[in-house]
Amino acid sequence: MQRPDGRAPGALRPVKLTTDYTKYAEGAVLIEMGGTKVICTASVEDKVPPFLEGKGLGWVTAEYAMLPRATNTRKRRDIKSLKLDGRSSEIQRLIGRSLRAVVDRAALGERQIIVDCDVIQADGGTRCASITGGFVALWLACKKLLDEGTIDRMPLTAQVAAVSVGIFEDEAVLDLDYAEDSHAIVDCNVVMTSKGAFVEVQGTGEGRPFAESELKKLLGLGKRGCARLCKAQSKVMGEAL
Repeated sequence: MQRPDGRAPGALRPVKLTTDYTKYAEGAVLIEMGGTKVICTASVEDKVPPFLEGKGLGWVTAEYAMLPRATNTRKRRDIKSLKLDGRSSEIQRLIGRSLRAVVDRAALGERQIIVDCDVIQADGGTRCASITGGFVALWLACKKLLDEGTIDRMPLTAQVAAVSVGIFEDEAVLDLDYAEDSHAIVDCNVVMTSKGAFVEVQGTGEGRPFAESELKKLLGLGKRGCARLCKAQSKVMGEAL
């Protein structure tokens, strides 16, 4: 089996994380995974949602959007229909859950961090890139709060990253681009912490059901891929969690 871009089955696309990509947000990162490019910004608010008021706990949430020409044909803006489309809504909930999995909300205090993930170019794996880049933006915002003395300890307990895996032409492959994703027999997303724990696994048999042995192979690929992405995060962060 020859992958469209010539990669080995267990190879990631080139990964690049550029910090301080925009000027105003407390944390800002451009993540590039092959042809997929996502701007992730983290904004700190000194308030929490009403259901958390007075409980001494912080909150982390996410929003996700794709720019109209992030794809090969123009995508209508969500705002035109006055509501988020189902796909974007599901993805931003996944991003929020994944980031909160590594947050000590008591250490964050009664403040909220919103991580915005805006896809400027899509070539498969946009939700996974958003989680991986969104974590670094979140870390930058938390580090700023810590450096300023606003909080007294880092509220992040580990790193979190995500990668797609799937079965393409009957072979398990890592980090699918659009050409592979659109023809994959099985499509999965794996979210893991830097400590090797699973946060979420999403898997669907697009072309056929898949065996337990295939799932184990996919999870193994996902585990190795997430570990590599955590190393890429650590490199730009200057530390590992």
